[in-house]
Amino acid sequence: MKWIDKNLHIKPINTHIDPYKPVENAIITHGHADHAKPGHKNVLATSETIEIMKIRYGENCAENFQILPTNQSLKINDVLIKFFPAGHILGSVQVLTEYKGEKINFTGDYKTTSDQTCKDFEPVKCHTLVTEATFGLPVFQHPNENEEIKKLLKSINLFSERPHLVGVYALGKAQRVINLLRQQGYDKEIFIHGSLEKLCEYYQNNNIDLGRITKVNLKKKKDYNGEIILAPPSAIKNIWSRKFEDPIICQASGWMSIKQRAKQSLVELPLIISDHADWNELTKYIKFTDAENVYVTHGREEAIVHWCKMNNINGLALSLSGRDDEEQL
Repeated sequence: MKWIDKNLHIKPINTHIDPYKPVENAIITHGHADHAKPGHKNVLATSETIEIMKIRYGENCAENFQILPTNQSLKINDVLIKFFPAGHILGSVQVLTEYKGEKINFTGDYKTTSDQTCKDFEPVKCHTLVTEATFGLPVFQHPNENEEIKKLLKSINLFSERPHLVGVYALGKAQRVINLLRQQGYDKEIFIHGSLEKLCEYYQNNNIDLGRITKVNLKKKKDYNGEIILAPPSAIKNIWSRKFEDPIICQASGWMSIKQRAKQSLVELPLIISDHADWNELTKYIKFTDAENVYVTHGREEAIVHWCKMNNINGLALSLSGRDDEEQL
């Protein structure tokens, strides 16, 4: 990448993609905290990502914002920029850049499976692919998310006297789990931790079906017996969760495929639901792009780089700073 360095700095236009510290010009792929930081001078992103940043960091989290809708092009000097849906969360995009005939695509975080809470992933051909690899090991092969949700509903029926606390990341995962429950016909009120409220409201304002959701108000322990309560994993691990009577601890995460991790987190009902591409999705997409070069930003880099070399593709690990796949679940 002669005109883009290993820190994803586009040199001809002095612009960084998902920089981990404040810069003059930033392109933000999506609103998760390890990609969207406050303090930039100029931010280019989708309208959804900009609004999510404002919800999380405040109205003035950047000096200037510019919206670029998906599938529309923007030319800055001699660099052409185009956003394509990444299928990760609401507003998430891949960033296709073109300069002097060379196309480099930055995936950001992505998944290729369909999801009603965001635009479906769109594949892009390119000369060089810069990809994530959060679940970049052959052992990671995500099951069907609807089958995982059915496990939760089955548990609710079997243990109707016990509350089910579901650990979810506040942005993206919480709304997706609620929407999956609605798709399965669960029309009861769903309760949420207060930290999820503003983001759930934003999704609802963007016509994402979440049904009836209510912030938890713990007055009587038994008020939530037989109910589904969503909260960040950190809340479930602390004193907040002790206010519920004999809860079943659940967690929705791609990491729940690792049984030892579930045990360490004291998760009784692991739900393998991920907003990231698994091994098969990652390798299939690399093949689709026809990319001659593949750079891996973060995750299980070595395995993807090795797979690329075995398939006669130039592969290199970038090991970017500031990426925290633990928090994204």
